[in-house]
Formats: sequence, structure tokens, C-alpha cells
Amino acid sequence: EFWGCCPFHNEKTASFHVLPDKNMYYCFGCHAGGNAVKFIMEMEKISFPEAVAFLAKRSGVEIKYSDGYTPNPVKFDSTKDEYIELYNRVSSMFHYLLTQTDGGKRALDYIKGRGITSETIEKFRLGYSPADRRWLKKFLLGKNFSEDFLKKSGLFSDKYPDVAFFSDRLMFPIFDRRGECVAMGGRLLSGEGPKYLNSRDLIQYQKGETLYAFNFAKQNIRELKKVIFCEGYMDCIAYHQCGINYAVAPLGTALTEEQVKMIKGFVDTVYLSFDSDGAGQKATWKAILMCRRQDLTVRVIRLSGGKDPAEIMQKFGAENLTKQVNSAILDSDYLFDVLSHQYPVDTPEGKTQAARAFFPYIDALQSDIQKESCLELMAQSFRIAPDALRRDFSKRDIPQQFRQEVKPESVRQEKKNLKINAEIRAVLAVMADVTHFDVMRRELTENDFESQVAKELFIVLEECYRKGDLSLSSILDHCNDAALQQIITGSIASGEYSDNTGNSVNDSIMRIKRNSLERRRESLLNQIRILQSSGDTSDGQMVRLLEEKMELDNLLK
Repeated sequence: EFWGCCPFHNEKTASFHVLPDKNMYYCFGCHAGGNAVKFIMEMEKISFPEAVAFLAKRSGVEIKYSDGYTPNPVKFDSTKDEYIELYNRVSSMFHYLLTQTDGGKRALDYIKGRGITSETIEKFRLGYSPADRRWLKKFLLGKNFSEDFLKKSGLFSDKYPDVAFFSDRLMFPIFDRRGECVAMGGRLLSGEGPKYLNSRDLIQYQKGETLYAFNFAKQNIRELKKVIFCEGYMDCIAYHQCGINYAVAPLGTALTEEQVKMIKGFVDTVYLSFDSDGAGQKATWKAILMCRRQDLTVRVIRLSGGKDPAEIMQKFGAENLTKQVNSAILDSDYLFDVLSHQYPVDTPEGKTQAARAFFPYIDALQSDIQKESCLELMAQSFRIAPDALRRDFSKRDIPQQFRQEVKPESVRQEKKNLKINAEIRAVLAVMADVTHFDVMRRELTENDFESQVAKELFIVLEECYRKGDLSLSSILDHCNDAALQQIITGSIASGEYSDNTGNSVNDSIMRIKRNSLERRRESLLNQIRILQSSGDTSDGQMVRLLEEKMELDNLLK
């Protein structure tokens, strides 16, 4: 058995327990538990099929899919790894050109002039793409990459396949959550063209589902329970260089719902660090609504002293930038301030406009208490009668520009308030030693359990039994309720049932059976009493009930 500090919460004393013979882990601090697949799902926040694919690749095991299941063609394409290898090699080559050649000197001088250190350049593997747009194709063909393979790589123009997509640009490799380069972004250094160019969606990369620097920030995000969403590559790099290692950025597009969902399982609070111009305010509005619909607390960083984090870092140092992050305001306060400048809130018309603009934010909140509190705060801020504001909110017609663009998720269900009783203990004891399940299923059915939780656990055991696999891993895989999984892993890890003898398990089974029979007998007695009080005993129903009662009496005896 092994003990260590839990990766799912901060602790100084090891409470994370691994039991190899049971193929499971359990934390006695935060109660996280499960098997290897569950561990990867929780650590990486990925789906079950993705976790299986991750472990299969690591173990050299071939995946075979059952009939009726079709894997996502993008996530499971066999050429995905080959393109990841290509991008890793190209990004390393671009990094060499930036740091070790005269051709990259201008780009290197630019990035160092922005206050970025050599250590940060190395960490983020920044690079330089040559001005000669035909050089890259010749170089890669010389490394035995095929023409057709390179054509689909996204590194070259669709119209002119010999011409590199990126040329004479400062390059920003884009990494997936495991640190593999899957795409690139490039900043123009001179001449005409878009300031930034980004890879299109590729077989190994979907920009709306990827966050820049998430591979570097993930551990800090998990530990601190917070994340900064910022504008772009340079903002993100500046935050990290200042020791604010929980910053990430969308990739060439506005923040997406998928990107918010990526971090939802890791954080409690989201910090938004977008520009203060009109486009930045619009992006902040949209991000606030998306995050609030995911039941996340939101704060807004209002930077001063520079146009972006890199400039503030360069002018005033890391401490100043950290102080500004720590002074972030609640999103509701930010919105009140924006609306007070956007509308003449000293007039009835302005107050009405501001209130209507604010209503989508209230709709996005997942708590009725939060909704009520925000209505009260708005009434105070804009000097509106609270009852009048509530009436307008109840009959609101939200203007199109402020309507929610994404359907809100259903309010997430709270975990069951589980209370361990004798029935649950009996099933858990059998899960700890499944050799007793033959006796349990012979004597009991799911209807013998009064506890719904015990009934669900029994059904899980029965499903595993019929599939011929009563291992703990199989039991956890068949159990879809996180609260039940937590009870199973916690009870087994504690060793509470390790000394259960066959006799004690059999006694528990008999008690459940007896209680079930007694409940059935009591129900029969009620039916008999009702029939007697009605005086209608002529159709033989009373005889059948009395015969059934005698049978139950014999079973109980």
C-alpha cells in the first residue's frame, strides 16, 4: 500500500491512499476515490473513452470498440499522433532559429524588448519562422515527410502547397494539456498582413476546445481553485513570468463554452483580464454570462498603468501586476460601473435601460439567493425602488444584444445526503469480499432493500456478476453516481470490512430478508383490516390474503 499527498486538494499530511491489490485509490481528506481510469478522468478532466485511450497508449494496449460504439473520428484518428510529432519537431526547429541564428535576431530582440526573459522564451518554446516561405517545405521533405502528409498538416497554404502558412513571424507553439505541440500562432514582425495568424482547426487541435498555456497552468489552477482568462499569448506569458501561473488564453477567438467547461472541474473562481476598449468590454460581458451559467464566481481585473500585462510588468514590475490581480472586483460591481457609464442612470429612461441590460446577468446566476441579492444591489446602486425592479424583472423582455447566446445548463444536482445504515453496510461488506455475493443474490432481490442506496449498490453487483467480473474496478465502472463511488472506495480503503467473517455477512443478509418479509406482512395486515372494515369478503380475496399471510409467517418463523 502507498500513501502520499493528494493531487486533488492542498494538504501537508499525506492522506491519499493507493491499494494496488484492489486497483483503487482513496483520499481520506477530500474523499476522492476510484480506479486508474477515474484517476485520469479527474486529473485531466477528460471523458471515459479519452481516459481509456490515454491509458491504452501508455500501456501499449490496443483498443477494441464494442458493436454500436463509434469513436469521435477527430479524437481517435490514427494520424493524430503523427501530426503531433511533426508540430513538436517544427516548433523545436523554430525555437532554434529564434535563439541560435542571425535570422531570428530581430524577433529575439523584439520579444526581449517586451521584457520577456530567456527562461520564459525557453519555457514557452517561442520561435521564429523564416521569411523565405518555401524554405520549410524543402526542409521537411528532406526529413522524409511525404508531400501528401505535409499538405494536410496546416503548415502550408491551401492554395499554394509549397508556401509556408507562417513566415517572418514570432512563433508561439500551442500545447495540449499534456504539453504536446498541436498548433501554432505567429505574430507579424514587419510588412503587411494580419498582426496575428493562428492555425486552423486540425485533426489534433480544435481551437474552441484548447486554452493557451493550460499545460503550464493546470497544476496551479487545481491547487489554487482559480484561473485567469486573458486576451492573448503575450498577456498570458507576462502573467506566468510574474509568477501568476494560473493564467490561460483563448486562441484567436472569443472565449467559448467548451473552454469554460475545461476548467470548471478545477476552479471556484474565474478572473477575467480583457482589454478595456469596446471589444474587450463585449468579450468580458459574454465571458461573465458563460462562467455564471456554469455556477462559477467571477472577478474582473481592471489593469491600469499600461495597455496590457506585459507593458505593466515591463514598466512597474511583477509586484505591481500581482497587486492589480489581487484587487480584482466582483463581476456585478464591474457591470454596475459599465452600465452607469453606458446609460444616463440619473433619468428614469436610463435606469430602465440599465436594468434591462443587467437582467441577463441575473438570469445566468444559478442561485436564487444570488439573484435576489443582485436585484437589491442594483436597486441601491441606481436608486430604484426594489419592488419596481422586481416587477420589471418578472415581466422582462430582454433586448436581442443582451440575450443569452448559450442555453444555460440545468442546475447541477446536489449529491445525495447519504446516511450509512445496516442495509448499506451489508452490501459494502460484500463489495469488500465478493465471494459472499453468491449467498446474497440467492437470498435477496433488489426489492428486499428498503434503502434506495443499498438497492442501487446491489443492482451494480448484480450487473457485474452477470458480466462475470466482480472486481472493484468493474464495480466502480458500473456505478454512475459519484456519491456512491465515494462511499465504496472510502469504506474499502478504511479497511472497515476487511475482517468480516462469512457468518456476520450471512447474519446481515438474513436480517434484511426478515425485515423485508415483515414489511410485506404488515402491508398484508393493512389490506386485511381494510377488507374487514368494508364488510366485503365474499369474492375470495380475504382467503388469498390469509393464505399469503400464513406463508409469510412460516418464512419468518
